[in-house]
Amino acid sequence: MESFDLRCHGISVRRVLRNAPPARLYEDAVLRDKGLIVTSGALLSHSGAKTGRSPKDKRIVDHPDSSRDVWWGDINIQLDEHTFFVNHQRAIDYLDTRDILYVVDGFAGWDPRYRVKVRVICARPYHAIFMHNMLIRPTPAELALYGEPDFIIYNAGEFPANVLTSRMTSRTSIDISFERGEVVILGTEYAGEMKKGVFTIMNYLMPKRGVLSMHCSANEGNDDDVSLFFGLSGTGKTTLSADPRRRLIGDDEHCWTDQGVFNIEGGCYAKCIGLSAAEEPEIHEAIRFGSVLENVAYDEATREPKYDDASLTENTRACYPIEFIPNAKIPCRGGHPSNIIFLTADAFGVLPPVSKLSTAQAMYYFMSGYTAKVAGTEQGVTEPVATFSACFGAAFMVWHPTKYATLLAERIRAHQAQVWLVNTGWSGGAFGAGLRIKLAHTRAIIDAIHSGALTRVDTTTEPQFGLEVPLSCPGVPDNILQPKNTWGDPAAYQRAAGKLVGLFRKNFAHYEKLADEEVKNAGPRAGEAVRG
Repeated sequence: MESFDLRCHGISVRRVLRNAPPARLYEDAVLRDKGLIVTSGALLSHSGAKTGRSPKDKRIVDHPDSSRDVWWGDINIQLDEHTFFVNHQRAIDYLDTRDILYVVDGFAGWDPRYRVKVRVICARPYHAIFMHNMLIRPTPAELALYGEPDFIIYNAGEFPANVLTSRMTSRTSIDISFERGEVVILGTEYAGEMKKGVFTIMNYLMPKRGVLSMHCSANEGNDDDVSLFFGLSGTGKTTLSADPRRRLIGDDEHCWTDQGVFNIEGGCYAKCIGLSAAEEPEIHEAIRFGSVLENVAYDEATREPKYDDASLTENTRACYPIEFIPNAKIPCRGGHPSNIIFLTADAFGVLPPVSKLSTAQAMYYFMSGYTAKVAGTEQGVTEPVATFSACFGAAFMVWHPTKYATLLAERIRAHQAQVWLVNTGWSGGAFGAGLRIKLAHTRAIIDAIHSGALTRVDTTTEPQFGLEVPLSCPGVPDNILQPKNTWGDPAAYQRAAGKLVGLFRKNFAHYEKLADEEVKNAGPRAGEAVRG
């Protein structure tokens, strides 16, 4: 186990553990890496100075074979091959100085037709356990026949990038070469960079093969009906897809092929700030031996995790194999989705709690990827802040958003999936005046979607956004389904709605050149101009 040969990768370290069991990695994490074991049996580790992703430090090699495919800009930042080789060598040189290294060989993608072999080479045992959980774990027979990987992640995150190197804007750099099949990580020990590096790879490879890659969760009902949940942070994607009455296919990354959907990952990476056994029992119980708690505070005397403590970061995380969830579907595959749910937490308080979308509207709202965050009072801002993230995950998309939206539309039409926009945000006014829509009402809406009840009720068309809004829903008061009826001041509602319409239109201007007329006309119809 400790003699895996890495010389083909330019590394001559003799002690190399390949696919070591969690128990062995636990030992090294405690003895060599300042890890500790908490009361539940999970390993607690810290990622150092970086407790979240560094999107401004991600680079993609600009190569003739892929350059025309990439949506270059602030998200996909160009890197020349020479600089990639400089950083690659810097990572190799650092890893080659370690007295022990860890290799994790696994798969991305539960569908054997599309799975990608990924190798991780790292120096921290906590990183090895993390990727042991997040990749799909090969059987002993699969590992024996594994051969050469399709992609290699060189995680030298303990060692900084050289800021004097061309194109480096900090001591952190995450560099991806699609042609070489390599990811190089310098200057950040945040484990999520490896997970999202794999997702970025899949977001490039899968559309080339006519497969839609998606930043969403997925579950399946007793009738094998599949639902997809898209949504940015704070919209309820994880909470609403974790339904004990439905089987969990996956919580974050999926692909939609001509045969159905499959999970990309072998595990879950859940936020655990404020986690409680009462509110999220499945996740709470999954944090046991074999799991990793990242940047979570703990009681030094009892070793009890302090999930309400954000002193290290708000972005506390738990990583565990998907089979730790009792109702997980293994293998993590399902049929074609019946329902696609876009979640948004609208802090302006103007979007309906639920509305039905046409295919063109689905493309528009998918490309918009809207939610609204509550403004930070420390800046003295009192109004909500609109957030748009194309495809509900722009930071990980490689192609232009219209590529993914077109693939989505083709599948919606082919399989007659119903698309819904569900607002988990505010009603009766914006944040500070209105109230957050009750979770019980949102769950009732999701239940009505799954039962088909919402397809059998009368609807009305909202005039400014053009949304088809149900007039009734089992378990939900009729009056809250029409946002304008919940506001005490109709004029204030019109102003808020007009402002949000303007923000949508301003954001979509980035995509208009490549969007067809039907999609452009599917957006909000009128609104006040937005300056800036």
